[in-house]
Amino acid sequence: MRCYTLPNCVLEPSVLALGTMHLGGTWDRSPLTSPTVDAAQTLLQKGMELGINHLDLADIYTFGKSDQVVGKILKSNPQLRDKLILQAKCGIILDQDSRFGPPKRYDSSYDHIVSSVESTLRSLSTDRVDILSIHRPDPLGHPDEIARAFEHLKSTGKVRYFGVSNYSVHQLQRLESSLDQPVLFNQLELSLAHHGLLTDGIFFNQQHEGERHHTLDHCSDRGMVVQAWSPVGGGKIFQGALGEKLAEIASLHQSTPEAVSVAWLLRSPAKIQPILGTQSVSRLENFARAPELSLSREQWYEILEAALGQQVP
Repeated sequence: MRCYTLPNCVLEPSVLALGTMHLGGTWDRSPLTSPTVDAAQTLLQKGMELGINHLDLADIYTFGKSDQVVGKILKSNPQLRDKLILQAKCGIILDQDSRFGPPKRYDSSYDHIVSSVESTLRSLSTDRVDILSIHRPDPLGHPDEIARAFEHLKSTGKVRYFGVSNYSVHQLQRLESSLDQPVLFNQLELSLAHHGLLTDGIFFNQQHEGERHHTLDHCSDRGMVVQAWSPVGGGKIFQGALGEKLAEIASLHQSTPEAVSVAWLLRSPAKIQPILGTQSVSRLENFARAPELSLSREQWYEILEAALGQQVP
């Protein structure tokens, strides 16, 4: 599988990443089970066989169990650590988390970022993560404080590079102005079910007033990777007229609808990295065919038309 190159970065992440949102099993405080660990190891091994070297993690996923299950796998297979790019995320506090209590909130303070990373490292059984991303913009967060946390974590070797998640272009610019290192990743909801970041320029000055989104343009200008979360819209894109179109084009390419849906994202000139949240080995194999599938311009617009339910203006 091909990889992306990034400015000022030695990492070469695969164009597809494996998401771990449900890797730890149930979203509760029950302990990890052996079947959950075994299933996660099987999925991770298959991903690596397919050329996926990037794991997308977050401290809240299955209440921390997703990190823990990866830690168990790495502890029993230490040779895997240097073959993987581990991306942690922090900044969301769940109201059910007994360590903090309600309400659900965001926290990008210096103390919370640093303590979250230290907790993540313990869960992952490693001394560093390759990437740390702020999971959600925090209205009370100060860019200078985030920058101070980033500088500390980098200087102590606990984090190598940094990113954000769900940041607008203006939020990115404000953070970048406080940093002396680049933001290399921005994780955004992006799929055929949620394609505005890719397509709103088509409708600029047509259906709404005001400026179009420039987030993807900004990321592209910086050489930043745009990580697409929920890249198949939870599976709903495989239904109705859009599902029929994906199946039709998959048949022409002797491929799968899953691969076509992800190839549609990869056709963009931006560096888009779909985060695959599937827990199915067979579906992961279907998705992994996407980087080698070349959609024509006509096919890309046919798929968009099916997603829109109308022609482009």
